[in-house]
Amino acid sequence: MKLSCMQEHLNWGLNVVQRAVATRATLPITQNVLIATDQSRLKLAATNLELAITCWLGAKVEEEGAITVPAKLLTEFISTLPAEKVDINLAPKTKVLELRCARYAARISGVDARDFPPIPVVEEGISTKVEVETLRQGISHVIFASAADESRPVLTGVDTKFDGESLTLAAADGFRLAVYKLPLAAKVGQSVEVIVPAKTMAELNRLLAEQKDPVEILVNPRKSQALFRLKNIEMVSQLVQGTFPKYEQLIPQSSTNQATVDVSEFLRATRTAAIFARDGSGIVRIIVTPGGELTPGKMTVSARSEEIGDDVGEIDAVVKGEEAKIAFNGKYLTDVLGVIGEAQVALETTSPSSPGVLRPVGSDNYIHVIMPMFVQW
Repeated sequence: MKLSCMQEHLNWGLNVVQRAVATRATLPITQNVLIATDQSRLKLAATNLELAITCWLGAKVEEEGAITVPAKLLTEFISTLPAEKVDINLAPKTKVLELRCARYAARISGVDARDFPPIPVVEEGISTKVEVETLRQGISHVIFASAADESRPVLTGVDTKFDGESLTLAAADGFRLAVYKLPLAAKVGQSVEVIVPAKTMAELNRLLAEQKDPVEILVNPRKSQALFRLKNIEMVSQLVQGTFPKYEQLIPQSSTNQATVDVSEFLRATRTAAIFARDGSGIVRIIVTPGGELTPGKMTVSARSEEIGDDVGEIDAVVKGEEAKIAFNGKYLTDVLGVIGEAQVALETTSPSSPGVLRPVGSDNYIHVIMPMFVQW
């Protein structure tokens, strides 16, 4: 193999694929990155056997070839080089990759590319496209609600439902539920529901930051793998097997109180209260008070710790219904308020022991349910 490409392109490509490199590997070669020529381009690929990322770079290819080398070592070395041409040469019998850039040179011992796990190929199944910004919004609104605990594997993923011209994303961890509906750029022929690992969704969201063209999504017929195709990048992920909970039943259909408040003010009050809530199990208390004829309604956000002290914040609210009290984990509130782009949000409650529902005002494609915390009022 003999080729050359620009340092900034190679550095970009290695940073794209490195997130699929195995960190703790029972199969050592999965800690390597595959470097290969592919139709006059340079192909980089990495896999941890659950997620595989491949990208293609423009390069001047003189001789075809392939090799795998330690990903961390190569990425760190390339990142320190000047922004000039990198010459890459592979001595066929020694399996040593030689790199030269300006006045720098390195030799890295590699492993035969034939020993590298095959990158999964998804060529048929349910196919659709989604606009980049639309998908980014959807992922950002739900991913934080997925579970980190592996005890219920289905909750570590994002439920992804393709139906006609819409895509519904949902995530839950047993304490909260986030559901976001977005349009598809290409209609699907049949309805399909799969669970995409939250880690995959996080990587996809990261890759979308530099993309403009619609993302192509392909789910294989067995619903075991999904392909996400971007410009010069392909990501294939194993899907979580199992059935996601029927979350529609968890969304309260009615409420006795609705308080509409400014999102930024609610977020500020919650963050302030969360400082005092750290030593109080993270509990943030909310009291909603209806207004009188001449006075506006208000929402009081407070927290207290027996050892440190307490905090109270008040914000104006448009209140429908009777007075309400409810307590939430402060982190859950700041997570959801931090992603709502609309100016106002409505908090719907029924009782201190019933779930609270947050809905952005002026948008009906997002709903967030949080289980309450039980406190002595």
